[in-house]
Amino acid sequence: MISASVKLSNTFNNFFASEKSSGILLIFCTLIAILMTNSSIGHAYLNFWQVKFGGLSLELWINDGLMAVFFLLIGLELKRELYIGELSNFKNALLPIVAAIGGMLVPALIYFILNHGTPTQDGIGIPMATDIAFALGALAILGSRIPASLKVFVVAFAVIDDLGAIVVIALFYTAQLSVAYLAGAFIVWALLVVLNRTLKITLLLPYLIGGLLMWFFMFKSGIHATIAGVMLAFSIPFAGKYNDKQSLSHRLESFLHKPVAFVILPIFALANTGITFDSNWLSGLTSLNGLGIAMGLILGKPIGIVLICYFAVLIGICKLPSDLKWSHITGAGMLGGIGFTMSIFITNLAFLGSPEVINTSKMSILLASLTAGVLGFLWLRVLGKTKV
Repeated sequence: MISASVKLSNTFNNFFASEKSSGILLIFCTLIAILMTNSSIGHAYLNFWQVKFGGLSLELWINDGLMAVFFLLIGLELKRELYIGELSNFKNALLPIVAAIGGMLVPALIYFILNHGTPTQDGIGIPMATDIAFALGALAILGSRIPASLKVFVVAFAVIDDLGAIVVIALFYTAQLSVAYLAGAFIVWALLVVLNRTLKITLLLPYLIGGLLMWFFMFKSGIHATIAGVMLAFSIPFAGKYNDKQSLSHRLESFLHKPVAFVILPIFALANTGITFDSNWLSGLTSLNGLGIAMGLILGKPIGIVLICYFAVLIGICKLPSDLKWSHITGAGMLGGIGFTMSIFITNLAFLGSPEVINTSKMSILLASLTAGVLGFLWLRVLGKTKV
């Protein structure tokens, strides 16, 4: 992990700024979606997202198409972290790696214990992810009260969380697999890698064309098409320097920050957070599914992150950075319980064809994320500078 004396890169600062601003906009769009859905035009609002273009609903184009661009950005961020960021040095990366593992496994275990053998057991992946935008938004409000290395720690384990969510989606939320189309996607990916590594092509257009073709093959394969975004990210040329203007990967990542933060994710929120509050909404929150999501995010995240980090430091495989205290790690674990984007995304896949379960799941995600965010913010505000 970095120390407070290390200067954060411009790329990281730009990423941090766009994510914190995106969190505010996401809250606004979520409130609009909820108000519209529960107003007199609620049915018209929900039906709007089901209007079809090219054989697919608008909602599906957003969740499978636009969100592929979001996954492309996640892939580019992950690649930067692996090559030149906090994950490039295994010793430095180990603490956020183990934090992410604990932060995924314990919430999943809590959900599994409550929902095993029930119709909602497929939702096990819902409480595993952390929403970077909201977590960084909370840290941004805290400002200088927290050390810079805590921001990097949260970004690192949240990005790894997203990678874990991507793996979960690919492995467990695939309906019917077409080997031929999947092979086609990997052939295109291999050709893009050849363009990068062997032919040293640094023009963006061939990669975008290949990415669209790969998205089509992945969509037809049965594996969620957004995975193509991550695959494309790892085929794009990368230069091993911070803020290298000659790096195609760096330029694309910098370009995508604002469109993803201020266009794609807000549209995703408008299309996917239209939650209906009917007379039975409370029973949905207290169902095994609702409790599994809430307990996984609010309790499972901080417990998993703090315990596995403490154990790793105790046995000597990790070291707590000099400017971080266990109160910081605890607060970061609480903020890790903000699920939102990825949790809602997985909800749509886990309960496809069950609108009532999706509705109550999203309600649980929003309330649990709000609770986790408030608790994490207050914890760090009060104890962020106190040795615990």
